[in-house]
Amino acid sequence: MSHSINIRIAQQTSYDVYTGRNIWDKVIAYFESHYSGRKLFIAIDSRVDKLHGQKVQEECKRYFQSCHVLQVPEGEESKSIQQWSLLQDKLLENGVERSTPLLAVGGGVTGDVAGFAAASVLRGIPLVHMPTSLLAMVDSSIGGKTGINHSVGKNLIGAFYQPDAVFTDIEFLETLDRREWIGGLAEMLKYAAIRKPALFDQLEQAVEAGFKPSDQWLALIRESAQIKADIVQEDVHESGKRTWLNFGHTFAHALEKWAGYGNISHGEAVFTGMIAATYFSKMLGSSVEEIRFEPFKPLYNINVPGDETIPELIQVMQSDKKVKEQTIRLVLLKKWGAPYLKKCENELALHDSWKAAFDALR
Repeated sequence: MSHSINIRIAQQTSYDVYTGRNIWDKVIAYFESHYSGRKLFIAIDSRVDKLHGQKVQEECKRYFQSCHVLQVPEGEESKSIQQWSLLQDKLLENGVERSTPLLAVGGGVTGDVAGFAAASVLRGIPLVHMPTSLLAMVDSSIGGKTGINHSVGKNLIGAFYQPDAVFTDIEFLETLDRREWIGGLAEMLKYAAIRKPALFDQLEQAVEAGFKPSDQWLALIRESAQIKADIVQEDVHESGKRTWLNFGHTFAHALEKWAGYGNISHGEAVFTGMIAATYFSKMLGSSVEEIRFEPFKPLYNINVPGDETIPELIQVMQSDKKVKEQTIRLVLLKKWGAPYLKKCENELALHDSWKAAFDALR
């Protein structure tokens, strides 16, 4: 049975996030009611294509006369100008029209680069997300952020571009690597930290039950998606409350870039960044304690750099897209569930926060 969350972006714009197991009938019914059945483009992660590509094509061909598959190599390296340009070429060379939908099937990387391609080609074509990783299901497929990385920093080129719909089928999680489960878990822990602290205990129970698609995980995915949807609706373009979704991420993006994209996963970096941001919050008088992340620490086998790298990491933080007037801005916590945005001009406090996170993870 599927469940849907409606996201209203503006008076005239809204879309639904459908969640469930084996929801292909819902997907096809949506296609039939929204698009002509002539042509569909499918941008799909190369690994997902090997595991599920045939099934995806067979289902889509129940309605569309032709399906053009555009494979996106797996890994963070695909969030590049080169891969975005290649998608543009393939769309244009294969007769894309403004009414031709693009179905993005994969994790956050595929969704981001394919979403940016959909936003750019012909000044915008219909986009539908079909997230296949836990992280994409609870976070990146919702809210309309699309983009690619630049040598200066992560996600610095892109556009806000809302999909027509999101279809989250937890059947895809059957083949998800353990490391990908743990990556998605980090974003769910973020929702516990910034909005619903009760999720900490619920996630701990789900982890103990095991990483497998289940009603327990489905309920937590829906809860996380709802939190993301609620915040996005309040602030579409990240000018206020939506920045709260960046809790831990200013640290995380710096660590990812410093290590070289793909060497430390986004989820591992976010987990590290949340510990650092929690420590920083505590230094400013908050009641939060980084020990709250303790039950999840054994899952994150992070190759923590030495303390001598911290000045370099702080320098990388200066290129984050949330920097304003050359000042780093951090999402911190007054208490669990109560985030706020803080200008950070105290380099020593940043240093101590990085060190606290590294010490916790060693």
